[in-house]
Amino acid sequence: MNYNNKSFRPIQNSKNAETTKETIFEYKQKGKVLTSEYSGGQIRKGHLIGLVDENGNIEMRYHQINNKGELMTGICFSKPEILANGKIRLHETWEWTSGDKSKGKSTLEEI
Repeated sequence: MNYNNKSFRPIQNSKNAETTKETIFEYKQKGKVLTSEYSGGQIRKGHLIGLVDENGNIEMRYHQINNKGELMTGICFSKPEILANGKIRLHETWEWTSGDKSKGKSTLEEI
């Protein structure tokens, strides 16, 4: 699976998440290396970097600056689902490595 030049947005989130439906992730992939810039909603600017395995699963780290001016960091594991329309839905489990270090779940869909 290749995520290069695909865009995603959250459709569901835990309450402790900072991303919203207004947050847009622009994915780039070269080989197994995935990167993304993202912003929108409560996020001024964010970046992620990750590794994609042979099944399209992603292990990633992220950092972002929210609208309060705080630098937040975390780790995320993402599992893809191919929808009937051919688009990708990502099922994510994540954990803050800053702030309260809480855990959560998110679902993103390809735009």
